[in-house]
Amino acid sequence: MKLDDMDAAKAEAERRSQSDEYIAVCLSGTDKLIGDLFAVLEDDTVSVGWNFNPAFSGTGLASEAARALFQWLFSVKQARRLYAYVEDNNIPSQRLCERLGMRLEGLFMEYVSFRNGDDGLPIYENTMQYAILRKEWDARIGSVAG
Repeated sequence: MKLDDMDAAKAEAERRSQSDEYIAVCLSGTDKLIGDLFAVLEDDTVSVGWNFNPAFSGTGLASEAARALFQWLFSVKQARRLYAYVEDNNIPSQRLCERLGMRLEGLFMEYVSFRNGDDGLPIYENTMQYAILRKEWDARIGSVAG
């Protein structure tokens, strides 16, 4: 989602704060918001995603937050499968999916549009789908712990 200005960002933050699907990510010991996670439950399958301030790229904070979310979804919510949509030009999110053990399942050509071009027509983005099953997560966690 592209927000046009600070007022739109504040309105979106307020909307998300009212939803159980969004989790704010703040620096430990402070109120500094650095990003958010989301999880949309669809029976035993969950659509997951994240938005992080690029200033915190490379710190491992997104990985830490997403791992905690995945563990909670698999162990507490008993999710069977998690999946994420990532734009084909969003390399940091692709790498995060891979660090989390997600596998690339496919590429949707011209799948979604979040903005229009100068001609007013929608610009469609290619979207990759990553996923991980609970049994894959459990095997991965077991191999890391062992």
